[in-house]
Amino acid sequence: MAASGEPGRQWQEEVAAVVVVGSCMTDLVSLTSRLPKTGETIHGHKFFIGFGGKGANQCVQAARLGAKTSMVCKVGKDSFGNDYIENLKQNDISTEFTYQTQDAATGTASIIVNNEGQNIIIIVAGANLLLNTEDLREAAKAISRAKVMICQLEVTPETSLEALTMAHSNGVKTLFNPAPAIADLDPRFYALSDVFCCNETEAEILTGLTVSSPADAGKAAQVLLERGCQVVIITLGAEGCVMLSQTEPVPKHIPTEKVKAVDTTILGNMRILRLIWKARHHAVLGFVLDSMCSEQPHKTRLMPILERRKVMLPKANSLPGHTAGKLAEPGTACQSVCLTLTSTYSLLHPSSS
Repeated sequence: MAASGEPGRQWQEEVAAVVVVGSCMTDLVSLTSRLPKTGETIHGHKFFIGFGGKGANQCVQAARLGAKTSMVCKVGKDSFGNDYIENLKQNDISTEFTYQTQDAATGTASIIVNNEGQNIIIIVAGANLLLNTEDLREAAKAISRAKVMICQLEVTPETSLEALTMAHSNGVKTLFNPAPAIADLDPRFYALSDVFCCNETEAEILTGLTVSSPADAGKAAQVLLERGCQVVIITLGAEGCVMLSQTEPVPKHIPTEKVKAVDTTILGNMRILRLIWKARHHAVLGFVLDSMCSEQPHKTRLMPILERRKVMLPKANSLPGHTAGKLAEPGTACQSVCLTLTSTYSLLHPSSS
């Protein structure tokens, strides 16, 4: 059984509109001219440590969109864990249910990025896998009072399933990102997901279908929809995404413009942000984000770019940064922005559609 440490600071009795049950990963990032071959040692030209993990990334995105957020997660009782809790606090996220354990180290992601923005990532989930149903019961009040609950599969499937069940039974909207995907996913995940968002590779694993085009994605999305999801979104990298729902079951392809990649992970992240906003007819914001993806290295913050371009945007001060850390870095799943945008603007603010 996981050993839960003391939670972080309280949230001053404010109700979190968005609760994320998921992972926190400390990113160990090395930049190099090319990716090494098997057995090869090469020189890199830069190294930095950042904050990642699908769950924390999505939580921070929601917080920077202006939502009151709470993170239900587990980190190690180590320096990485202490730093992570402080990072969440600095992003105005409730750490009341951010637990620490001595039984495992804080999760880590070792990331290598080449000059073309391609990457190799190895994750060691560590303490993330010790987040359990007992921890969720302690956070039950926060989950049941939220408007949106988001989870993924970087914690154990049992924990994510319990979180979805708790939220669904209390009428809370649920957003599920089945990543990393598992072929034998419990059927209950589909029925408990108001929004089910995956990429093309994950869709192939889940459905057994080949997904190499928007048309293929539409077929896979229909299979997922038939399993009980209310809304299905399949992201396609440079091809945008395909989405459909129980009320609009005909697949809709939302394309995006091609740009020069700096970091494919962050590029995917911001491209999804662009195409979702494009679907909502926010073309100016899409232009800014496409420009940022093509011109800026992954350490650049979003807001300085908006300020430099003098673009007037609604709620510009609440737009998301790239990742869970102060700086943007690789390791963010492209679905994270899609999920948090959906949660804050579609579910929290339906009138803005």
